[in-house]
Amino acid sequence: MFQAVESPYLVPFDGSFDVAAAPPRPPDDAPSRKSCRVELEGLIERLSELQRRLYAQDRWAVLLVFQAMDAAGKDGTIRAVMSGVDPAGCQVHSFKAPSTEELDHDFLWRTAFRVPERGRIGIFNRSHYEEVLVVRVHPELLERQRLPYPVDAETFWPMRLRAIRDHERHLAESGTVIVKLWLNVSREEQRERFLSRLEEPEKRWKFSPSDVDERDRWDDYQRAFGEALAGTSRPWAPWYAVPADKKPFMRLTVARLLVETLESLHLTYPRGADLSAAEIEALHDRLAGPS
Repeated sequence: MFQAVESPYLVPFDGSFDVAAAPPRPPDDAPSRKSCRVELEGLIERLSELQRRLYAQDRWAVLLVFQAMDAAGKDGTIRAVMSGVDPAGCQVHSFKAPSTEELDHDFLWRTAFRVPERGRIGIFNRSHYEEVLVVRVHPELLERQRLPYPVDAETFWPMRLRAIRDHERHLAESGTVIVKLWLNVSREEQRERFLSRLEEPEKRWKFSPSDVDERDRWDDYQRAFGEALAGTSRPWAPWYAVPADKKPFMRLTVARLLVETLESLHLTYPRGADLSAAEIEALHDRLAGPS
């Protein structure tokens, strides 16, 4: 079973993660903006080759889970890092408010339905974790789920985290490599990005007045993220708390983690047909001759 690659941003597996101690800014010795971009280009090329091997080998599936506060840069990071990947081997799903059909199933159904098949990279832009983040901050949303029993907050949220752990372990044991990325943006940087969206007409489509309402619940969200990451980071389904205040460094870090994860799988192309030298020569002659 897949085991997490090491990183300074790996969330511990023992539940000791402290969300307040996770840095939203790069370290002092981080590469410059230009260096980040140059290295990212090389990693994108490497990722393209590894993705082709993943597709050809057809034994592993890879699931990337992106979670973050608004304006942390999920969409841009997905575009930047995956720009060199063959679309035939990659699929992105964004999960917004659940539909009526989705609410008629258990809370994991709508994302389980989208788990990538072997040989492909699947990306969840938001995910099943919304059920222990947004819904935890807004428990009134549970009323739409028509649960058959009363909700006791003391037991309900630990139960959901346990269900997620069990679900992800099952996926991992079945050959799905899970890498979960929390893009950790600071409150001040989020404010600057919201102001930019308001002030620049071409960015205003990204902004909703409700974003400010959610920002008012910042501390509630941080507590929810802290408990979700601490409760579900495991060797087979690790969380990485990636500093997100500087986008070039964030994108580079995500690309490094993905490339190192794929390299840890020792992906190889399948062997071709077992042909003798004489058979190869005969087939070559047939193909090279008149059509």
